[in-house]
Amino acid sequence: MANALVWLRRDLRLHDNPALAQAMADGFAPVLVYVHAPQEQGDWAPGAASRTWLHHSLSALQQDVARLGGRLLIAKGQSLPELERIQALSQAEALYFSNLYEPILQARDAQVQNAFEKRGLPVKRFNANLLFEPWQIKTGGGTPYRVFTPFWRNASAQLRVLSAFPAPNRLPDCGLEGLSVDALGLLPKNNWHAGFWHDWQPGEAGAAEMLEIFCDSAIDGYKEQRNLPDRTGTSKLSPHLHFGEISPQQIWRRIADVKLPESGQADIGHFKSELGWREFSYHLLHHFPKSSDHNLNPQFERFSWAAPDSDLLDRWQRGHTGIPIIDAGMRELWQTGWMHNRVRMIVASFLCKNLRMHWLHGARWFWDTLLDADLANNSQGWQWTAGTGCDAAPYFRIFNPVTQSERFDPQARYIKRWVPELSALPVPVVFAPWTKPAAAAALAPDYPASPIVDLAASRAGALAAYSSR
Repeated sequence: MANALVWLRRDLRLHDNPALAQAMADGFAPVLVYVHAPQEQGDWAPGAASRTWLHHSLSALQQDVARLGGRLLIAKGQSLPELERIQALSQAEALYFSNLYEPILQARDAQVQNAFEKRGLPVKRFNANLLFEPWQIKTGGGTPYRVFTPFWRNASAQLRVLSAFPAPNRLPDCGLEGLSVDALGLLPKNNWHAGFWHDWQPGEAGAAEMLEIFCDSAIDGYKEQRNLPDRTGTSKLSPHLHFGEISPQQIWRRIADVKLPESGQADIGHFKSELGWREFSYHLLHHFPKSSDHNLNPQFERFSWAAPDSDLLDRWQRGHTGIPIIDAGMRELWQTGWMHNRVRMIVASFLCKNLRMHWLHGARWFWDTLLDADLANNSQGWQWTAGTGCDAAPYFRIFNPVTQSERFDPQARYIKRWVPELSALPVPVVFAPWTKPAAAAALAPDYPASPIVDLAASRAGALAAYSSR
């Protein structure tokens, strides 16, 4: 049986993997290859948290492949030379891989495809990580969408749920030696990430388990519960999706089997729309490739962001702003590699509007500390909150962190979990301890006595700056 290379990147799974399934259906023995080439991602090479997840995800995949009798070949360097080297050693007669969508990687993948095809080796490419290719959904005029609602209305009407691509029962051992996962040096030298793995299980099995937990316990009531950070009301599938340990088609098929009363259909519909936002982010990044670093709305190119203040930025990053819900979110991020989505919007609004720092400062920090850091989602999420994107929050929407915490963490359980210095304060005081200085000084002496910025004054300053842009 002839060999074919199956180049794995962000499709680190055996089930519902179109490249792997098609290579086998075409009669090839698949040679599974992962090439670690972070330098090819330019300024957005994977951050520290992503690298820790990748280490564990590759280890899990390597074990899954070995259980089926196969071998995952790991290499590092430049993708094209490494693939050509492995092709020569294995005498592979074709190349199969699934698409990536970051502009710099699309160019790299085109170069790889051209090089193989020039040598007479067929290349087959697949969509493994999205419901739609980013270029598929267009307006009636053939232009890209810039607003989510009509995008998702059109996309939903076109969606076809596909049958799952079969997972292999056995895999051949190509007999070649690759690197160990440890040789990639993905883990940090300090033990900063040690606490992450109480909450996460990277790999295909962990993704499947997380999906089952969500379907069994969180999808019923999702529309409301997803806004409450003190409970498990979200799917927490985002890192698994980013690394392709599960596909959106797999998720879509599974939630179709969830039995809820008629009132629960709104929960399912809302969750589907969250998958739609992920699709929309990739749509925007594809059509506006500079949006990872530049405002989608050109009106903001001359906006007067505040001069970067390293002390204020550091206190925001470390969760020492003196504003409890902000500090809770930033500490959750640091300790778990994840942050609840409602809180992500609150902390982003505070940085971009109250501190008026450019959204890239926040995007870069999230990129380095989030396990689910994803260029399309990260860029569009930050621009949405900053008000600089296509489908952005209006500039005058400035989240008040006090009222947000009162509304969405009314018992202060989330705040007290991540900011234990405040655990002795009565609930009404926790949300804004500076308003009760005597109680705060007595019961929370280790917490900042005042916020790093006056919320009312900074809100007024942001509104003035935005309205005069």
